[in-house]
Formats: sequence, C-alpha cells, structure tokens
Amino acid sequence: MFDVKDTDFFDLEDEAFDTIIENDITFSGNIRIKKTFMVRGKINGKIDSSSDLVVDSDAVVNADISAERVLIRGKVTGNVIGNKLIFVTSSGYVDGDITTAKVVMEPGCVFTGKCSMVRSENEK
Repeated sequence: MFDVKDTDFFDLEDEAFDTIIENDITFSGNIRIKKTFMVRGKINGKIDSSSDLVVDSDAVVNADISAERVLIRGKVTGNVIGNKLIFVTSSGYVDGDITTAKVVMEPGCVFTGKCSMVRSENEK
C-alpha cells in the first residue's frame, strides 16, 4: 500500500475541531474561518478557511471551498482549492473543479470536473 502525507486530520476527534456545523443545521452565506472546521449539515455559499476542512459523510455543500487541506467524505458541488491536499474518500462526491498541490481519490468516489495540480509555495 502507499502512505499519503498530510492526512493526520483523518484521525481527529470531534473535540479537535473548533467549529462543527452539525447535521441538523442548514447555513446560507459566506464562511471565513481560521481554525479546523467540520461540516456535517448543509451549506450554500462560500467557505474560506486558512486551516483544514472536513466535509463529513452526510454533509451537502453547495459552495466554492478554499482551505489548506480538504477531506471530502460527503457531497460537494462547487470548486475546491486545497493549498496542500484534497482527499476524496470512497463515499465522497465532487461536482466542480479542484486545484491543489496533492490530490487523492479513493476508488468509489465520484468526481466531475477538472483537476489542476499546482506546486505549493514551499516547493517552488
């Protein structure tokens, strides 16, 4: 098997996230956040994070996303920018373009869009 660096946020417990949009919450608007963020509910708008973002299994996100690392287990409709990493699990769904330094897509995920691989600032 292979090892994917920068995936330590997979193992984070709920307490490690500063903000969680729970599955009974629907939010419309723009979100700008500096700390780790998990979405379990529904979001329509835009998400701009200077940290990590997890779209959990039952989440439905209709938004453009920008974050350091993005883990997608649920459904995302919109463009996704991950400065370091975008990881789409087998339960993940992305309908939009992705731009990142590293991308991992597990077998079984759904991806419709373009993928652009760019070097991070540290690698230039």
